[in-house]
Amino acid sequence: MKVDLDEIRCITDTALTIRGSRRRITVPSELVEILHLKDGDKLRWIVFKDGVIHIQKVNDK
Repeated sequence: MKVDLDEIRCITDTALTIRGSRRRITVPSELVEILHLKDGDKLRWIVFKDGVIHIQKVNDK
């Protein structure tokens, strides 16, 4: 996958916690600020066959 670095606003890592059937992922504070996320907001995860993941904020209208 080719990426145009001029189009990148943020690159960050995150942690995944798995305890039994419960799964949690930490959303980095930079992403919360950039996407203006708040409690109850939804994120859409799109996984491509090559393993690339696209995550976007769902805009409920």
